[in-house]
Amino acid sequence: MQEDFLHYIWKHKAFASSVLQTTKDEPISIANLGQHNHNAGPDFFNAQLSIGSQLWAGNVEIHIKSSDWYVHNHEVDKAYDNVILHVVWEHDTEIFRKDNSEIPTLELKHYVDKNLIHKYQKLMQSKSWINCESDFHNADDFLLNNWLERLYIERLEEKSETIVQLLKDSNNDWEAVLFKMLLKNFGLKVNGETFFSLANSFDFSIIRKLQNDVLNVEALFFGQSGLLEENTIEDGYFKDLKERYKFLKQKFRLDNRGILPLQFFRLRPPNFPTIRLSQFANLYTVEQNLFSKVMQLNTLDAFYKFFNKGVTQFWMTHYTFAKSSNKTKKVMTKSFIDLLIINTLIPLKFSYAKSQGKSVEDTVFILIKEIKIENNSIVSKFLDLKPVEKNALSSQALLELKQKYCDKNRCLQCAIGNSLIVKN
Repeated sequence: MQEDFLHYIWKHKAFASSVLQTTKDEPISIANLGQHNHNAGPDFFNAQLSIGSQLWAGNVEIHIKSSDWYVHNHEVDKAYDNVILHVVWEHDTEIFRKDNSEIPTLELKHYVDKNLIHKYQKLMQSKSWINCESDFHNADDFLLNNWLERLYIERLEEKSETIVQLLKDSNNDWEAVLFKMLLKNFGLKVNGETFFSLANSFDFSIIRKLQNDVLNVEALFFGQSGLLEENTIEDGYFKDLKERYKFLKQKFRLDNRGILPLQFFRLRPPNFPTIRLSQFANLYTVEQNLFSKVMQLNTLDAFYKFFNKGVTQFWMTHYTFAKSSNKTKKVMTKSFIDLLIINTLIPLKFSYAKSQGKSVEDTVFILIKEIKIENNSIVSKFLDLKPVEKNALSSQALLELKQKYCDKNRCLQCAIGNSLIVKN
């Protein structure tokens, strides 16, 4: 038995409420269960109930055993002075407030259907990939679709918290936040943190000063990343970047000691950090005031057209500084742009609208549903269990479901787990 389950039972009134009695055989009548408190303090605020002939208004505290009241030192905590009912699974001792007045106790195990307990225990004791793996396919389609939309909004809210912190760090500069988030996602999973450390290694004001010359921007990126330290390359482009970086390093007092090492191993050449950094430099040179422009984009085609940028001339015939290759423009693919939209541009659009007191949920839903479903092991496993709509909202929501609910055994807070427990 877990306290979360007792919270669930109380919150949903999943017990025989018409015959309740305290451990002292006083009848209990519930007018209001109270408001669930997820922070410090009693578990349910502002409950209203009658005990015997007395009407009470106050808080409810829930424990597995009555003695947990003392284990948690509630008897000396003023926050618990207004507890009017102690709800426990097993009553093993009388409990008292700080002023030594006794608190009525409800022993819940006598009023809960054993079938409900069995379904809860079956779910929580599962050793499968997810607790409800054998029943997930039975989830109601309407319930699942609504739950996935709620999960996607939860995921955006979480990303908003990161964006708020980045805003604080950059003195509320949305352009600087876009730069950092976008550069991180240009690095994808393998080089994302490295690119983020690169973005944090200098002030965004330097980009504003260099934006009119793509070679200066490339010199900054490649130099800070340690890619210009080779002494055996004789190519004129490489030497030019090296000289430019030497000047920039002195002028702006650049320091790259905190930047993580770049990874090339097991990457496809189009995803080499050299190519992504050149594309990024080209984007920031061609497009000024990037934030205001991307905030105005609302359709997938508009994003594809806007981000249809390639590399500078040298990189059309190279993937590394040392070796040439067949000439290609190496423009950003639609699948790559999809990842930028999912991981950077939509979260920023959502957060910016929120900061302005506006809602863009409808616009966001339309856009995210235009993007193809992501292909990864978690999404594939869910699709094996039950088909869902084949769009990026579903894949983002399923990632949220697995990482924030299934992996943490939060079945009682999950719409699917909740439905399985109450299902007849």
